[in-house]
Amino acid sequence: MKKELVNYIYARCPLVIVHTNERERIERMLHEIAEDTQIAFFYYTDAKQVKAIGSRAENADTDDDPLGYFLKQLKRQRNLNIVLGDVRRISDDNAYSRELMNILYIAKENNGTVILITSDQVWNRISSFGMITVLDLPDTNERSEQIRKFIKKYGGRFQIEWTDEDILYAAAVLRGFTEIQIENILSAEIIGNKGLRREKVFKIADQKQKLYPKTGSVQYISLDKKYCVYGMDNLKKWLSEKKKIFFMSEDILQVYDLSAPKGILLVGVPGCGKSLTAKLVAQEWELPLFRFDIGSVFDKWVGESEKKMREALQFIENMSPCVLWIDEIEKVLASADSGNETGKRVLGEFLFWAQESLSKVFMVATANNVNALPYELYRKGRFSEVFFTGLPAEKERRLSLLQYMGRSLKMEADDSLLDELVRITEGYSYSDIETAVKEVAQQMIIRGEDKVNQEELVRSIQSIIPISQINPELVREIEDWGKGRAINVSGYAGR
Repeated sequence: MKKELVNYIYARCPLVIVHTNERERIERMLHEIAEDTQIAFFYYTDAKQVKAIGSRAENADTDDDPLGYFLKQLKRQRNLNIVLGDVRRISDDNAYSRELMNILYIAKENNGTVILITSDQVWNRISSFGMITVLDLPDTNERSEQIRKFIKKYGGRFQIEWTDEDILYAAAVLRGFTEIQIENILSAEIIGNKGLRREKVFKIADQKQKLYPKTGSVQYISLDKKYCVYGMDNLKKWLSEKKKIFFMSEDILQVYDLSAPKGILLVGVPGCGKSLTAKLVAQEWELPLFRFDIGSVFDKWVGESEKKMREALQFIENMSPCVLWIDEIEKVLASADSGNETGKRVLGEFLFWAQESLSKVFMVATANNVNALPYELYRKGRFSEVFFTGLPAEKERRLSLLQYMGRSLKMEADDSLLDELVRITEGYSYSDIETAVKEVAQQMIIRGEDKVNQEELVRSIQSIIPISQINPELVREIEDWGKGRAINVSGYAGR
């Protein structure tokens, strides 16, 4: 952007509009340009009036009328570079914007350049007079450098536990913040925790929710950092590898013509851990988790559904990097395939965003009805990989029993009891096992008992009618689909 601005000045464009709300970064850029090229500027702000930037410029008193002052200077001297850091109402036709137009005409006649720094919309008569450039928010490298400078500045006074990997993680999470916001967040973090603590680094992601207006269709999901996910070895291995790519800087990815992983589509038997997968990704990558209810964006009024979808996608972009959980995505597809034109437009907008978005949003979409999944949804490009989860194998059932019994019953089963329970739960889903174990825990609380009745535990598990008996056709259909079209999340073969 600095190079672009210098080119416009050398080309003697009468007007350059810099769209940004980070005036301080532009001020720093102007000083760098003046030092590197000997270009001088008259820089106006309400607080400091006219300030000279560069050896050939001098400070001046404008008597609170900067436009009148600059109009006189442009008439007296050629090749002036004027920067307005504070502007008034320039979005429409008014006295201020018309006076600014007069200055632009004089600047054009006398080879001057006027630079407007603003985040507001500019009246089309003004904007058509010159060139427009945009100062993007700090990229990953700039954010990393800012964090390192902050640590160097305060490292002697506070305990710094962040490693290089933590700095890169923080730089990725702080995407979408201005320099001032990053400085404020780091300052609050170092004061609140008396240093930059390793175990607190993931908390930085929570700050984003406070800075953007919420939307009803996107819900923040809080995570219990204490839970442990057993099994899913293939998925965990895949996530471990892709995490390195996801948090890599954009510059490195561009060298190899790569982009951050888009996400996964997870198809499987109900109650077998699909929803848990989204929480697993967020926990493993220490990212905020949001649930996107696409069905809630549909509205009876014309155009409202598309508007709600755009608002939801903009909120998600602002929250990146994050994990986006879309549960039962086939239900949204059903509304689009039923001939509903609004549904088709809304779905088309979502699919286009999923394909083209460059923001680091990792999607975890789950589905139960495989017949409702068109090829264009699970082809590569929209999702990085398609995974399948079936009924838990013997080793997975053993691990899940140990987990639920330990958490809800506070017991460790002996091998003989555990072997019997694993045998009984053949064809059970994870939710079937959890329900049976927690039913025993509820009965213990009701009766005031603190010891588990093993016979009652066996009866409770045997009383469950598992998903494999309730709907065997569905289970068989999903498993047949997954074996040929997806990667099994588990490293265990068979059941």
